[in-house]
Amino acid sequence: MIRAAQLGLVLAAAGLWGASRFTWVDVTSFDGLGQPKTVGLSGGTWSTALVPLAVLLLAAAVAALAVRGWPLRALAVLVALTSAGTGYLGLSLWLVDDVAVRASHIAEAPVADIIGTQRHYTGAVITVVAAALTLACAVLMVRAARRETSGAARYSRRPAARQDDPAEAMSERAIWDALDEGSDPTQDPTRDAADPDNKGR
Repeated sequence: MIRAAQLGLVLAAAGLWGASRFTWVDVTSFDGLGQPKTVGLSGGTWSTALVPLAVLLLAAAVAALAVRGWPLRALAVLVALTSAGTGYLGLSLWLVDDVAVRASHIAEAPVADIIGTQRHYTGAVITVVAAALTLACAVLMVRAARRETSGAARYSRRPAARQDDPAEAMSERAIWDALDEGSDPTQDPTRDAADPDNKGR
């Protein structure tokens, strides 16, 4: 599960980087002096958090190799929060009614000069897909942490069930050595010390 989560985080980071390269909004302005000018705003310009979030996902993919247990769950929570932020960035292109005001600030053109805007949804769709993939990776990380916890609990209970049987606690070589010495490896060593006459029986 950890490997699958790591691969998913890397793919999501690559998707965010790719989304930052696509044009999200075209803004056309006209100052009344020359020809209308159209400026394309890329995802990295429109949503400046895309690239930092991609770097964060790569760091989370690397960190998943080094953490286990509750730190892995904490990392999964961080990844889930990143997924929520990423999804908001993608959906905001649909949710905002008018992008002209924001586009004018980014393109450094007065709002009064804006004569038209056009949205391009390819980068936003990739961002939303990356957010969904990131959330799936967070779920995988939580499940992996839970499985490791339950596995460790089962392992810690197994020695307690076997420690009452000296024969199971001894290795095969130790059993043969005990038999060569005339001792019964199934007996309690403290009993042998208390009753030295039991050797060879």
